[in-house]
Amino acid sequence: MVRNRPRGENIIRFDNVGLRYGLGPEVLQDVSFALPAGSFHFLTGPSGAGKSSLLRLMYLGLRPTRGRVMLFDRDIAQTQRYELPALRRRIGVVFQDFRLIDHLSALDNVALPLRVRGVKENEVQKHVPELLSWVGLADQLQSKPPTLSGGQKQRVAIARAVIGRPDLLLADEPTGNVDDHIAMRLLYLFEELNKLGTTILIATHSEQLVGRFSHHPRLHIEHGTVMQVS
Repeated sequence: MVRNRPRGENIIRFDNVGLRYGLGPEVLQDVSFALPAGSFHFLTGPSGAGKSSLLRLMYLGLRPTRGRVMLFDRDIAQTQRYELPALRRRIGVVFQDFRLIDHLSALDNVALPLRVRGVKENEVQKHVPELLSWVGLADQLQSKPPTLSGGQKQRVAIARAVIGRPDLLLADEPTGNVDDHIAMRLLYLFEELNKLGTTILIATHSEQLVGRFSHHPRLHIEHGTVMQVS
């Protein structure tokens, strides 16, 4: 559930962050930026520029090779491992590969974050079907991921990420598998969530999609460096 953080207070901050995999060259170099609470940003850049690596640092899937990452006023380098799950529960993530649980229905996949938090089942059964209906999956509540198309899986993954109204939502190419009509509907869903206080960052290579919205500044990544573009 979204906390009542003052808008403008930084929800995440990177200070001179570098990242390398193994002994290879740095894939991210001297990255510094901050996302104020309640803001909405796009992350753009060509394929292979490092967008997914940057998102992995944000949702604590990786730790930086150097520099400092602050998340919810916590220095991640000084945060104990047992404290990380509580921080991760405040983050909604839409992965490119969906990461749905194949033996669970669409409804149960989306309900999972609520059930982990201990939300009453009558509330789960009220809100989850409503959200799946809104994203055009009212007739797929009991369908399991192996029977769904790529676009349908994408919408289930997005519904799962937003159902708990996280403090921070990170979406990696969330409209890559859907048509333009559904893409715009999903972007409006993100905007509504943002109005409720969630900080939004959407990674996309689609300049056309970014151009339809007026959220600034955006982050642009190229050759491992990040710049803010107004």
